[in-house]
Amino acid sequence: MHTIWLTGAEWFAILRIGLGLWWLESWRHKDKKSWFAGGGITWAAGIAAKHRWPVVRTGFDRIVKPRPRLMAYVVAYAELALGLGLISGLLTPVALVAGLVLNAVYLVLMIHDWAEQGQNLMMALISATALFAMSWQCWSLDAALGLFLR
Repeated sequence: MHTIWLTGAEWFAILRIGLGLWWLESWRHKDKKSWFAGGGITWAAGIAAKHRWPVVRTGFDRIVKPRPRLMAYVVAYAELALGLGLISGLLTPVALVAGLVLNAVYLVLMIHDWAEQGQNLMMALISATALFAMSWQCWSLDAALGLFLR
């Protein structure tokens, strides 16, 4: 692979780190006081209640709604863990797959909102690209520790 300025592995590391910064920003911009008091889950409950797919309404009502505080912490700290994991390159394949799953959940929940769809589709595309390019090969704790080598 011929690239300009950096190697292909370094460009994919930059992509991975950029995605990690995006997840970190998703965590940072949340109003934590409101979010952990149930604001985020209340907002999502309103969207789920009007969702066009009954399976989303039912799933939300059974899994998320009975545990609003726990789910608020799970979502917020999943975003933080993804950001830190991708930036540092620690357990990178796990973080990339977890990010794909979280983006898929967001995509399904926000199926009607094109602005959210664009962000989640872009993040999912970057996750898949970084995963299949094995973006942990360079500038990562995984590489330093000899994890996930070819």
